[in-house]
This record gives sequence, C-alpha cells and structure tokens, in this order.
Amino acid sequence: MKTLIETIARSLVDHPQEVQVTEKQHEQAIVYQLSVHPDDMGKVIGKQGKIANALRTVVNGAGSKQGKRIYIDIE
Repeated sequence: MKTLIETIARSLVDHPQEVQVTEKQHEQAIVYQLSVHPDDMGKVIGKQGKIANALRTVVNGAGSKQGKRIYIDIE
C-alpha cells in the first residue's frame, strides 16, 4: 500500500524525490502520512480536495481486504 501511495504521489508532483510515506498501525486503522515539498502541496490536494479524495478512494479500495480503515494524512 505504501508503494502505491508513493507511486501515485510521485507522478503528480514536480519534486518526486521529496515524496515520503510513513505508516502507523493502530488497532482498527492504518494511517499513512504523506509528506511532499511545500510547492507541491496544492498538486497533491487539488482543487477543493478532489485529488486527495480520489487518492483516498483508491487506497481504501485497494486495502479493503485487510479489514481495517485506511487513512492518508497529507503533510
């Protein structure tokens, strides 16, 4: 899942070398923290958060077999 998020984020930004994803496991959820270069923040979030929501939808669909909620925090 981490590589999926990194791959999608790197294709969106101008500074792909600065994309980092960290994973935190909780009892009922998995939280992925996506950090990008400050200039690329708008490209990852998109207008009215549409790209961020699409990224969350893809990740939730891909991770539905794990039985846990998956969250993405963009920093």
